[in-house]
Amino acid sequence: MLPVQPLGRLIGRAVSHRKDEAVVAGKRVLVAGLGNYGLRGTRHSVGMAILNHLANKLSVADQWKTDRRCCGDVAIAQLDNVELVLMKPRRLMNVNGLCVAGAAEIYNLSTEDIYLVHDDLDKPLGKVALKLGGSARGHNGVRSCISSLRSDCMVRLRIGIGRPVGEAAVDRYVLGRFSSAEQEVLPQVFEQAVEMLLEHIKQRENTKEDLAASGEQIRAPLEMEGA
Repeated sequence: MLPVQPLGRLIGRAVSHRKDEAVVAGKRVLVAGLGNYGLRGTRHSVGMAILNHLANKLSVADQWKTDRRCCGDVAIAQLDNVELVLMKPRRLMNVNGLCVAGAAEIYNLSTEDIYLVHDDLDKPLGKVALKLGGSARGHNGVRSCISSLRSDCMVRLRIGIGRPVGEAAVDRYVLGRFSSAEQEVLPQVFEQAVEMLLEHIKQRENTKEDLAASGEQIRAPLEMEGA
C-alpha cells in the first residue's frame, strides 16, 4: 500500500507534471474502477475487475503502470478518436476520490469526462446500469469522489451485486468473494458492462461532434440499463 499524501501535495504534483501529458481537448475520458486495491476479487472491488476486462478488450492489459502522482494503476487506451485513461485507485475505497481527483488534474479532465465503475447493492447480480450524476446512495467510494471532485456530475457504471440473504452483515458481504455460482455468471456481466460503457462513450462523443457542428447546446446522452 502506497503512503497517504495530502490532497494539496498530490494536486501540486499533478500541476507540475501537466506539461508531460499530451492533452487532447474534448477527446479524453477517465474510467476509474472503484474498490479496495488490496482486496481484489471481492464484491466491493468488482469495479476493478471490470477495468481489467476493459483493458483486455482494448488490448492494453499488459500496459498497467503505477502512477504515484495519483496513487493508482493507469493504462492508456484508444477508442476511435477518444483517449481512455483507465485507472484503478491504490487507496482504500473510502478515499478512492483522492486518486480520481488526482488523475483528473493530471489529465486535465472535467468531472463530466469521468466514469466511475462500482458495485451496487440495490441491483441483483447480472444487472448493469449507467447513471448520470446524482447522490452517492450510500456508496463510500462514490461519496469520496463527490467530495474530492466537489461535484456529482460523473457518470456511474453500476454493477449489481445484490444484497446478503437473511441476517448476514452488509460489510462482511461486500468484502467477501463471489460464490462459485456467482462466478459462473461474472464473465457475462463483465462483457455486458464493458460493452455498455464503450457504447455510451461513443454515443457521447458523436453527440458532442454533431451538436458542436450545428451550434446547439451539448447534452449528455440518455442513461442506459442492461438486463
